[in-house]
Amino acid sequence: MNTKNNKRRKESIDKIQRVFITLLQKQELHEITVAKICKEAGLNRSTFYANYIDIYDLADKMKEHLEEEVNRLFEEEVAKGFNSNDYLKLFRHIKENQLFYRTYFKLGYDNNYRIKLYDTHQAERHFDNQYIDYHIEFFKCGLNAVIKKWLAKGCLESPEEMYEIIQSEYRSRT
Repeated sequence: MNTKNNKRRKESIDKIQRVFITLLQKQELHEITVAKICKEAGLNRSTFYANYIDIYDLADKMKEHLEEEVNRLFEEEVAKGFNSNDYLKLFRHIKENQLFYRTYFKLGYDNNYRIKLYDTHQAERHFDNQYIDYHIEFFKCGLNAVIKKWLAKGCLESPEEMYEIIQSEYRSRT
């Protein structure tokens, strides 16, 4: 029986996702087929279709999973309405999950992510409450560019060094 929390089902989903991520490092999304994933994962196509509509659904579900994980890193702060600007935990998460983040960026999902970590109250103080949407976009694109560069270099710098790089960009504003 293929129930929602079935161990075998979870293992199949993990296999599908691992193969998908591996293939995506060498190919574009439109070049990857369900048949190829199933062959490399050693699963039947019916197993794939029991969990996903198609390749794009698989990609979307992986995106949602990663965004949920990132949001969980800061859920306590969001719940309290507090922003510590502590990106160290984000950089640690990226270092531990490099392949997932590379996949996320390769799929272009970063352009659609609604940043929840940006402190609009701080921005309102520093920018006299003007053009906040532009400041948020600038911050999001800058942070994404830094993360992409770090991933492209193989995360050679420590999460602490990356955190310091981001903090140094904003020291004059604090």
